[in-house]
Amino acid sequence: MSQVPASVRQWLIVVAGMIFFMIVIGALTRLTESGLSMVEWRPVTGWLPPLSDAAWQAELKKYLASPQGRIVNRDFTVLEFQEIFWLEYIHRVWGRLIGLAFALPLAWFWWRGALNAYLKPRLLALLVLGGLQGAMGWAMVASGLVDRPSVSHYRLAAHLFLAIVIYAYTVWLILELTPRAIHRDDPKVARKATALIGFLLVVLVWGAFMAGLRAGTAHSTFPTMSGYWIPPGLFDLSPAWINLFENGTTIQFVHRWLAKLLVLGVLIMAWRAPRSETLAAAAMALFQLGLGIATILSGVSIPIATLHQAGAVLLLTTLLVVRHRAMPSPQRPVSAILRG
Repeated sequence: MSQVPASVRQWLIVVAGMIFFMIVIGALTRLTESGLSMVEWRPVTGWLPPLSDAAWQAELKKYLASPQGRIVNRDFTVLEFQEIFWLEYIHRVWGRLIGLAFALPLAWFWWRGALNAYLKPRLLALLVLGGLQGAMGWAMVASGLVDRPSVSHYRLAAHLFLAIVIYAYTVWLILELTPRAIHRDDPKVARKATALIGFLLVVLVWGAFMAGLRAGTAHSTFPTMSGYWIPPGLFDLSPAWINLFENGTTIQFVHRWLAKLLVLGVLIMAWRAPRSETLAAAAMALFQLGLGIATILSGVSIPIATLHQAGAVLLLTTLLVVRHRAMPSPQRPVSAILRG
């Protein structure tokens, strides 16, 4: 791999941090039900908020014509509307800032010849995925502007999943560009970490289903669900398989047990290969489990639930580090590809 300036890695670290913060903002937006406050998608001109009383009244009028405004918040004043508007506005503007923070330095590094053949297609892929994420975000919002006062939980899950994929890929490139990176050449741990990362993505999808259907409030006890280990109503919908995706009780049941299995898997990996990175993943898995339990017991407290989503991303980060360190050493030291 030809030389790459250290500034490329530093740039990607900033982008990864911005994406992480975006995921946290997204959690707050969803939990406060602010995502439907902006009923138009203007990718180029939508960065400017209402600047006068008349503009705010016009924006509120558009909102009150939407399903959420018409059915749920029909008595909203301008001040009440602003409370949800600003969070969605910040969410959208931050997404535009991420796009600029990625595209402009990418063009600069490309023009300066700072990118090698390994990075160029991967960075272009991230650019395309970022554009798709913006379109996916609007597709999600649009699903709540037709005849229902909430977004499709399927599109919500797809939106979150794509954000996680973009974040994970960015982190992986950062690890690839890390000087003096540790490589243990441990295929067994590599396979386990890969499986756990895939399993975590599945858990995240069911967590998004939980958020989209507000399934977290269906049962607010732990370790049982309202006193039941196997709660009634798991198969109330027909056909039976649809309960896995549209029944709040079933979704919470599945999410709980998938999360427990994930934590068990991470703990077993750390027990069999006790290293700094596996022990960090185990600690993060236990902390994340605690946040999940606290979210349920609190009746889905917004601050705790937001921390729970952030914790999932941090757990993913630790597992990516485990996976990367389990790889064999490259033929050429990673430190040799960095300069500047």
